Amino acid sequence: MLAPSSFPSGEPPQQPTRRRLVQLACAATLGSPAWARGPGSSPGKSPGDGPLVLGQSVPLTGPTAHLGRNYVQGAQLVFDQVNAAGGIGRRAIELRIQDDGYEADRCADNTRRFIRDDVFALFGYVGTPTSLAAMPLALQARVPFIAPRTGAQAVREPLHQQVFILRASYREELSLVVSTLRARGVRRVALLRQGDSYGDAGLDALTRALAAQGLGLLGQASIERNSLDVSAAVRTLAPLRPEAIVLVCTYQAAAAFIRAVRKAGFAGLFAAVSFVGTQDMIDTLGREGAGVMISQVMPSPYVDGHPLATQFRAAARKAGGRVAITYSAIEGYLAASVLVAGLQAAQRTGRLSREGLVEGLESLGRREIAGFPIELGPTRHAASDFVELSTLVGDGTIRT
Repeated sequence: MLAPSSFPSGEPPQQPTRRRLVQLACAATLGSPAWARGPGSSPGKSPGDGPLVLGQSVPLTGPTAHLGRNYVQGAQLVFDQVNAAGGIGRRAIELRIQDDGYEADRCADNTRRFIRDDVFALFGYVGTPTSLAAMPLALQARVPFIAPRTGAQAVREPLHQQVFILRASYREELSLVVSTLRARGVRRVALLRQGDSYGDAGLDALTRALAAQGLGLLGQASIERNSLDVSAAVRTLAPLRPEAIVLVCTYQAAAAFIRAVRKAGFAGLFAAVSFVGTQDMIDTLGREGAGVMISQVMPSPYVDGHPLATQFRAAARKAGGRVAITYSAIEGYLAASVLVAGLQAAQRTGRLSREGLVEGLESLGRREIAGFPIELGPTRHAASDFVELSTLVGDGTIRT
């Protein structure tokens, strides 16, 4: 759980009520709002007595549904704790969730609806194509856009006043991946990428990382978002005889490709970026996943080896097992913790507004939140550059 000093009252919160748990379960399963706005509430531009409503568009259906659901679950742990302790200046945090199926058009529609409803901020969007569809709408409406789950450079550069990123970039992830491959003597590297802005971000990051090692990309193939048809990609990449293939896609496509390209004779290494969905890769591949490397932007949630993991796991246990122990969930937990710190900073200055939230986040500077080091300021809106490499063992565990 969060440290007692993280709560306005200074006391740790109580377990959420059964009614509250049912509300969240319905929201996470069906994509319906976790709360209905109360009469007279004004969550957007002006401070008041109503709830602080956050809009979150995530995949709750389709091949990436687990990523969205787990991120929501991790974040909600924090919001439940804060609300149980009195909220932010006695205003509850309410998370309104809409399903976008990991499709940019649906995400844009959800975002327009949130903006029309005058939400206080947009939080925790999942995916590159969806985040890039929503971000221009947020900027136009001057609504804070906090902690999108993407490592794409396009959400980082140029710096926008309303946009704050929690995680390290794909450039930082793939720099570590390529350095590790080179240390193992690998020179021939190919890429399987999603055929959209997520894949574009991966191509940019991998090309840069290889160039820094004096290498070029051997070849690439793309697959459509939310598709499992990897046959063309196998026909393109297998004949190139790469020593390693980098995967910039989601877990179902990655798993289908790994199986298919191995049947085609490939016996080299695989490495994926964090968005792939680590637990889903473990569950889908089983023993076939042994040796697959995945770069991570959060410490492992599976053991109490990091203060953040210890706090997250304790909070998940107190929630009675309703929260999955995954990398997506721990990232949602940390993202919500950072957002709460920004809200608390805004409340202390008497500016619990959108502009006050931006200033509050920028005022955090260099500190630890939930045991994890971050740094934010007026010229730095990317909180972390933490990256480490994990490897699937093949027995349902990972090694970091």
